Amino acid sequence: MTLDVNTNSLISPSITCTSHVNCSGGAPTKLGILASGSGSNFEAVAQAIKNGQLNAQIQVLIYNNKNAYAAVRAANWDIPAVLLDHRDYKSRSDLDAEIARTLQKYNVEWVVMAGWMRIVTQVLIDAYTDKIINIHPSLLPSFKGAHAIEQALASGVKIAGCTVHIVRLEVDNGPILMQAAVPILPNDTTDTLHKRIQIEEHRILPAAISLAIVRAG
Repeated sequence: MTLDVNTNSLISPSITCTSHVNCSGGAPTKLGILASGSGSNFEAVAQAIKNGQLNAQIQVLIYNNKNAYAAVRAANWDIPAVLLDHRDYKSRSDLDAEIARTLQKYNVEWVVMAGWMRIVTQVLIDAYTDKIINIHPSLLPSFKGAHAIEQALASGVKIAGCTVHIVRLEVDNGPILMQAAVPILPNDTTDTLHKRIQIEEHRILPAAISLAIVRAG
């Protein structure tokens, strides 16, 4: 069992329909997912949808690194994947403008930053106000920004974890939707702790997406 720090409740090993999970009723919510790397959180969302645990549909994956394995995962799920390489744009706002255009082209209603390693600008926030969700590998507000797991290990804290939150302009800030705690073991390395945190990310992200959608009405 996993402690949901935000609600002081326990999340079971499999996400089931609860009062905040939109598992049935109404049209599926149309999601756009942004990923920069392996895309494991993308796959977790896709699997939750397939299992009937999340009433949503992934319209498109946007990725910014040409070798990102997330694109392979999208192909395996028969989901469109669009490469928008940040190196091709003069500024972050130019990139975000193209991201917004692409999301709108695919009729996306909610955006999920699932391992998206780019700083968001007001351009994207204004296009999807209060409808951008991010997952971060720490118990925010601790250890914001890059290398959160390394920061946790260096600090000597005994508990790490992950947070799903609504995106604001300030990096890794905004209303918290859900958190899961992970103990730091005496012999943990960045890699071993990251793997255990990822298990919890995959577990809480679909439920947090549902929670956000239900709260928004």
